[in-house]
Amino acid sequence: MASAGGIQIPNRLPLLLTHEGVLLPGSTVRFSVDSPRNMQLVSQRLLKGTSLKSTIIGVIPNTRDPEQDSDSLPPLHQIGTAGIAVQVVGSNWPKPHYTLLITGLCRFRVSNVLKERPFVLAEVLQLDKLEQYTASTAEGVTAEDGELGELSQKFYQAAVQLLGMLDTSVPVVAKFRRLLDSLPRETLPDVVASMIRTSNKEKLQVLDAVSLEERFRKALPMLTRQIEGLKLLQKTRKMSPDTEKRVLSVRRGGVLPGRQFNLDEEEEDEDGDDTAALERKIHGASMPDAALRVCLKELKRLKKMPQSMPEYALTRNYLDLMVELPWSKSTKDCLDIRAARTLLDNDHYAMEKLKRRVLEYLAVRQLKTSLKGPILCFVGPPGVGKTSVGRSIARTLGREFHRIALGGVCDQSDIRGHRRTYVGSMPGRIINGLKTVGVNNPVFLLDEVDKLGKSLQGDPAAALLEVLDPEQNHSFTDHYLNVAFDLSQVLFIATANTTATIPPALLDRMEVLQVPGYTQEEKLEIAHRHLIPNQLEQHGLTPQQLNIPQDTTQDVISRYTREAGVRSLERKIGAICRAVAVKVAEGNRVPETSSSGQETQHKDREAPPEMPIVIDQVALKDILGPPLFDMEVSERLTLPGVALGLAWTPLGGEIMFVEASRMEGEGQLTLTGQLGDVMKESAHLAISWLRANAKTYQLTNLVGGPDPMEGTDIHLHFPAGAVTKDGPSAGVTIVTCLASLFSGRLVRSDVAMTGEITLRGLVLPVGGIKDKVLAAHRAGVKRVILPKRNEKDLEELPANVRADLDFVMAGNLDEVLNASFDGGFPGRTSVRSPPQLSSKL
Repeated sequence: MASAGGIQIPNRLPLLLTHEGVLLPGSTVRFSVDSPRNMQLVSQRLLKGTSLKSTIIGVIPNTRDPEQDSDSLPPLHQIGTAGIAVQVVGSNWPKPHYTLLITGLCRFRVSNVLKERPFVLAEVLQLDKLEQYTASTAEGVTAEDGELGELSQKFYQAAVQLLGMLDTSVPVVAKFRRLLDSLPRETLPDVVASMIRTSNKEKLQVLDAVSLEERFRKALPMLTRQIEGLKLLQKTRKMSPDTEKRVLSVRRGGVLPGRQFNLDEEEEDEDGDDTAALERKIHGASMPDAALRVCLKELKRLKKMPQSMPEYALTRNYLDLMVELPWSKSTKDCLDIRAARTLLDNDHYAMEKLKRRVLEYLAVRQLKTSLKGPILCFVGPPGVGKTSVGRSIARTLGREFHRIALGGVCDQSDIRGHRRTYVGSMPGRIINGLKTVGVNNPVFLLDEVDKLGKSLQGDPAAALLEVLDPEQNHSFTDHYLNVAFDLSQVLFIATANTTATIPPALLDRMEVLQVPGYTQEEKLEIAHRHLIPNQLEQHGLTPQQLNIPQDTTQDVISRYTREAGVRSLERKIGAICRAVAVKVAEGNRVPETSSSGQETQHKDREAPPEMPIVIDQVALKDILGPPLFDMEVSERLTLPGVALGLAWTPLGGEIMFVEASRMEGEGQLTLTGQLGDVMKESAHLAISWLRANAKTYQLTNLVGGPDPMEGTDIHLHFPAGAVTKDGPSAGVTIVTCLASLFSGRLVRSDVAMTGEITLRGLVLPVGGIKDKVLAAHRAGVKRVILPKRNEKDLEELPANVRADLDFVMAGNLDEVLNASFDGGFPGRTSVRSPPQLSSKL
């Protein structure tokens, strides 16, 4: 390839036929190859060749390779460019093809086509000197005289003028500058024409210009046109001197057809002002020093970053969030305790414990202004007003309120946010809530904290440990922010139906306040204070149109709803309002008019109802149907072997029947009703204690034997069978039920009981006393048997409930049996009660 005349290309070259682009000497272009002859050229020549010579091919522009190999070859463009294939990439999608990266070397003329298949091979005649594109000295045309020298000088000056209008900090513009300084001037037409915005037709004219003088004449108008376009753009935009630079957007070593110059959009003119405004916001956000340093660092990176980079949007969103966060914005608390008490009493009836806790917080805030926000947890059945009382607390304090629903959340990123390295990253719900309310001391309600999930994405309950710890949340670090934020002034209120599913570590960080269910009297008061006026307003009715007496409301509470809260009661009142709305709308019906203009009267039309419409028991049954709940306690305790227990559920207290029967058998015990292991053990404890004390209490089997289990099978059932049950508090109920069965005596029909038993006959305390007693009160029970050590829990009961019920505090099973049967139970005097200790304090 080297001779005395200079570097020579091979005389025979395989030809690549293309119609998409034009390869000029000195430029690098990417070609897509998928036609038969071109594919054969790549696979047999480029991929199988082992020498440098095998990578040199000829590129023939303006010639389409036939789609079928059998088709004849079209006329070839006579001037082509010899190039070296520097990269070959193959792909099978969407169809087999190759992508070639080719660097142009010099021009050639096709002398003779030697063969057409499998690829085109031709004899060529080299037209350019190959050394001029690799020389590092600017010799040649600059030393010549005449018209060619003037053209080259004029072209060089125009290229320098274009370079002065571009931003030299862009790498490709810097490369253009180096080429302009180092390459001989006879190569400039090819290099410049490949880099500026020109069409394929214009590039083809430059390629066909074999004479150097003609080449300068063809390329100079293109360069001049580009300069004039930039000048016109500058004039129309009235740009400032700092933004006159333009960006030359080119691919390294070559061009992207139709997109050579990426001129700035008009929005970039305002970019400097926008960045300055953002910097002023950062300094005016009053953020801590650590956060300020991070923001200024990110802002510095943002200024150096092109807007086309994906990271530009991420950084800008991050800085916007940092500016919008309330680092030092807060609301002033309303510390008037009298006004707060009045507002809480107007919003909610009962709930004395919650109201007292809020007033205590206000009182302490009066005495100490820098008090950290408490972390409260309201635990109670659904429908008792846990969420609404949180909203009332925010209104009482004069703070912003934000609710975060945690039910079903199973990703810790919902709490802590995502790291900014992830696509679609965003801050957690805590930081998003602070951005929404715009202050750093709102009331945050974490709803349903007991229903958090856990998954492969982490445990959100563990992430809440930092949020709800007063010793840690002054420096809460969200993954997205990656700087500390002070949450110590936020008043966190969590709600839950039960503490059983809350992790112990999280429960330890919260102040738990139990919110029990309402009594019937409280429900009656709530209905007439809040529910009925609210439902009348929602249904467009007035008190002059609908009157619901207290007796009717009492029937709805006792016979149509049986719940701890008031949601079902509100729905029933809504059903009454809808039925009355129909009557009112029918009474206000517009009379129909005939074609003669006179009103027509319907013979069967009823007279408008008298106002107000009073809902009595007959109307209540017509609207709501037959009662859903009956007072069935006395009816079901008509046979031996039935007792009434009390159970606690997350929905409130419930009454629970225990039924037993016996038949001839082998002394087996059968338990049904979806019982847990603890309740099964309580049943075995009851059997063992009764067998051990059968002689004392005169208990016999079917044939009168002293052992109640001899020749007898016992079946214990706990309705309802579809509900899972567990816990130790049914022990005294099972003992009473079996004692009734073995003795043949009926348990009192107005007695309900709860308590855990031991093998020695002691009655141990249990939980949920208030909910259980309220359930007994709703069911019409008159006597409730409780463990003696639960006597302290009676203080939480309303006074009217304590007055209506007869409480028996039992320390052992003998006292339980004595209180459960009319006239006592045989043998109670022979059972020695444990000694009582009296306090010396």
